[in-house]
Amino acid sequence: MELNSAFLPVILSGGAGTRLWPVSREQHPKPFMRLADGQSLLQKAYLRAADLPGVERIVTVTNRELLFKTRDEYEELGSARKSDAFILEPFGRNTAAAVAAAALWAHEHASAETDLLILPADHLVSDLEAFAEAVRKARELAGSGRLVTFGIRPDAPETGFGYIEADGDRVLRFVEKPDLDTARRFVSGGRHLWNSGMFCFRAGVVLQEFEEHAPRVLEAVRECLARSQRLVGEADERVELDPASFEQVPDISLDYALMERSRRVGVVACDIGWSDIGSWGALSTLCPPDEQGNRLLGEALVHEAENCYVQSPERIVGLVGVRDLVVVDTPDAVLVAHRDRVQDVKRITAQLKASGNEAYKIHREVHRPWGTYTVLEEGEHFKIKRIVVKPQRALSLQMHHHRSEHWIVVSGTAKVVNGEQEMLVLTDESTYIPAGTRHRLVNPGVVDLVMIEVQSGSYLGEDDIVRFDDIYGRH
Repeated sequence: MELNSAFLPVILSGGAGTRLWPVSREQHPKPFMRLADGQSLLQKAYLRAADLPGVERIVTVTNRELLFKTRDEYEELGSARKSDAFILEPFGRNTAAAVAAAALWAHEHASAETDLLILPADHLVSDLEAFAEAVRKARELAGSGRLVTFGIRPDAPETGFGYIEADGDRVLRFVEKPDLDTARRFVSGGRHLWNSGMFCFRAGVVLQEFEEHAPRVLEAVRECLARSQRLVGEADERVELDPASFEQVPDISLDYALMERSRRVGVVACDIGWSDIGSWGALSTLCPPDEQGNRLLGEALVHEAENCYVQSPERIVGLVGVRDLVVVDTPDAVLVAHRDRVQDVKRITAQLKASGNEAYKIHREVHRPWGTYTVLEEGEHFKIKRIVVKPQRALSLQMHHHRSEHWIVVSGTAKVVNGEQEMLVLTDESTYIPAGTRHRLVNPGVVDLVMIEVQSGSYLGEDDIVRFDDIYGRH
């Protein structure tokens, strides 16, 4: 069958950053995790979509706060398209809302006949040739009016995935995550597939199914889009979903809203080297084991240790006389867990959130649209940061009520607004900004600007900031 319809991959990127803590955080979720080859899961998803035949643009649905970080990931690849688009959520509302917004956008910008390919940003697919063939088959089924899901042929009883019971390309039913005995029966029976969370359908067809099975979702998303701000820039197009109306959208997954209710559902069974990288156990399998079954990344030393996984890129970790452990070291947090309990890591992030400790949300190195900052040391009434501003980027024009700041340029050149003054601050020079003073930092150069910032005052929280002007739309 010849595929003549328009084709639009949609990448769903977000997550709470709980299952792979401490590497993933709320503001650095799983899609941004780098694998051994240096690419992030998000970058791999983008390249996987971009390499498919017939793709002229890609839509990414993500959180508003992750836009610039996402764009940086794409630009690093050197293959981002100016026609790409972003649908920006003010907060998560599950996959039904995201897919409905993408389908309405596609219907408006292309046609009802557009084939949508829905791809989670945090999955891994290693057999790209098989993936492309599975997508071709899915588009054929979608062309006949089906809502198509991708079913992964299981190679082991897995209790962490939902299953699809299928007869050929016809879905008989969706099954929730089973217990181990049930999973074994599913694998031996040959009629069940892992539910991958990837989908393909025509924009018009999925909108019809929303109208029939989830009209509240469709109506609320349509109303939200009508109230949302749309920006067309030199690099891409953006839709910033209106927070007040987006909050009215039912919080429900696409599986519950449509796939389990529709009579049009089909499935493509495939072997594409797929993993959802849903836990440290799954991630550890990407690293080859040694003779004792240990999988070691970074500075790890072991003595009489077996079947352990260690990820420690910056510090030495030593294991003695232990087995079946997962040890993950980051600059501000260390995880130690039994391999059989890695699904419970989210309980630690819940405790952090409940106690007000921001380690559930951010790393010591925090990404901003203009670059990064790293907290080097802090105590009562002082904080020391390392700030890196990318070339031609600028911080907002801002003011703090409760703190003063002393900026020291380590390398590069800073263009500084300090009250009524505008000046260049060169390497080894500094400037002092009293509390209550409007100020701005710009990197006018072609290399990174690196600075040390010393804060002092009665309150040093990140929320003590008044923005008067911001090129990233944060004021």
